[in-house]
Amino acid sequence: MKKSVRTSLLALAAMAALQVHAAPTLVESVQGYTLQNDKLATFSGLVFDHGKVIATGDAAALRSQYPDATRIDGKGKTLLPGLIDAHGHVFRLGFKTTEISLSDTRSLQEAQSRIRAYGQKNPQRQWLLGYGWNQVNWKLGRFPTAAELDAAVSDRPVRLVRVDGHAAWLNTKALQAAGITRDTKDPVGGRIERDASGNPTGVLVDKAMALVNGVIPPYSDDDRRAALSAALSHMNGLGLTAVGDAGVTVTDDRIYREFADQGKLTTRIYAMIRDTGDDFKALSAKGPVIGYGNDRYHLRSVKLYGDGALGSRGAALMEPYTDDHAHSGLLFMSDAAMQASVKAALKAGFQVNVHAIGDKTNHQVLDAMEVAYKDVGGRELRNRIEHAQVVSLPDIPRFKALDLIASMQPTHATSDMNMAEDRIGKERIKGAYAWQTFLKQGTVIAGGSDFPVESANPFYGLHAAVTRTDHEGRPIHGWHPEEAMTLPQAFRAFTLDAAFAQHQEKTLGSLEPGKWADFILVDRDLFKVAPADIWKIQVEQTWVAGEKVFEKGSPSAPR
Repeated sequence: MKKSVRTSLLALAAMAALQVHAAPTLVESVQGYTLQNDKLATFSGLVFDHGKVIATGDAAALRSQYPDATRIDGKGKTLLPGLIDAHGHVFRLGFKTTEISLSDTRSLQEAQSRIRAYGQKNPQRQWLLGYGWNQVNWKLGRFPTAAELDAAVSDRPVRLVRVDGHAAWLNTKALQAAGITRDTKDPVGGRIERDASGNPTGVLVDKAMALVNGVIPPYSDDDRRAALSAALSHMNGLGLTAVGDAGVTVTDDRIYREFADQGKLTTRIYAMIRDTGDDFKALSAKGPVIGYGNDRYHLRSVKLYGDGALGSRGAALMEPYTDDHAHSGLLFMSDAAMQASVKAALKAGFQVNVHAIGDKTNHQVLDAMEVAYKDVGGRELRNRIEHAQVVSLPDIPRFKALDLIASMQPTHATSDMNMAEDRIGKERIKGAYAWQTFLKQGTVIAGGSDFPVESANPFYGLHAAVTRTDHEGRPIHGWHPEEAMTLPQAFRAFTLDAAFAQHQEKTLGSLEPGKWADFILVDRDLFKVAPADIWKIQVEQTWVAGEKVFEKGSPSAPR
């Protein structure tokens, strides 16, 4: 036997010996909850070893069973499986840390003041970028204009993305940099807002945003690494141990693998390739990637884009908007193009997840899935409709018939309730944000947030799912409370069903023997706290594969 081979075998034998005799870890004195055999189980102790759960149960019995275990005092805290956000945008979350945030502004004047202050503090930035504006919250009754943005900053181009990510507000410098004039035509799937004379007013909707995005200096790899680090730290502090990243590029994939190789991917990432264009061709060439970096990174799905958002009237509706009869929204693809994209992804063995908010888009996607199943198969890939926000009542049963997962974001309902019924009227609202209707027919709901459109805090999502109110408890009995989830349903949506939607229910989503020891300790009992207070729950510790990645109050914890 060659010396190098013998040395390797000895090393492996030594490692195996260490694994056999290594002492497990017991987390005791906790109020633990997990789903087990489709029921909610409780425990006071959790044992794990080599990153995997060995047992849950009575802490005293587990101490006797594992006398050599390293013991961690949970100090009476509540222990839950790590929460999973099935739909977010990780790099965008990270980039938000350096950009202008308008999410909490309540008036145009407040937004202008914040933009002006940011510009004065950042004279070195060639472009000023930001996000989060919402003209509904400003009670403006219209989109803001370039002139109003010029009043805050006029010496450099400014691009500010609306809260839903489906419209951009530009100042005059940005319009000029993008070459947008009254002669610029609306692109397919997009709209340039114009005044009565046809001049651009400063807002680009959906695909029209590409007109300016193409002239903004691109982020460097170092920018992206910094953004990912910031996003991971933020997610760890919120108790998110796994996240679906809805729309990654070749560059994103490379940096994710780099972080996984270096042991820095402290939240598991389930990546969805952005569309079926060049990124898909490059990333799908060798087939799906499953369990990369010790199960920290998966690349086995595709994110397609069907329409815009309700707030900017970009969601495609079968009939015109109730509050704007001149518009019915915008389909991003023809029926033929949607079918071709769905078929291409399914044929390559990739799960298909399609952004569909309006009822027309959901209908288009349902038709495309039905055709694709007949032509190329792929039903077993657990395909999803992302958002499934406004669905015509006859189309809801088709989700079940086509084995589609509804990937839904509860906080969208509580954010949109100030305008949704105005947009679509009393009849169409019956099929909107219809969580209980989907659940009653047996459709799996994967819970998420769509961060940074909404907060990444999963307890905000759990609160919205159960109460359908804002954090002040409005409206008193909830907005269309008949569609609220029960707490066990909401808990499942953000744990086991989110894991199922990512083909990971055998390794994530509950604390059962053989699964990864991904868990969190929180400051109050989710199942005993008043529903109105669920959003106030704070994460004390986050563990991924039996390693602590966050502790509240530690020097490395995000502030």
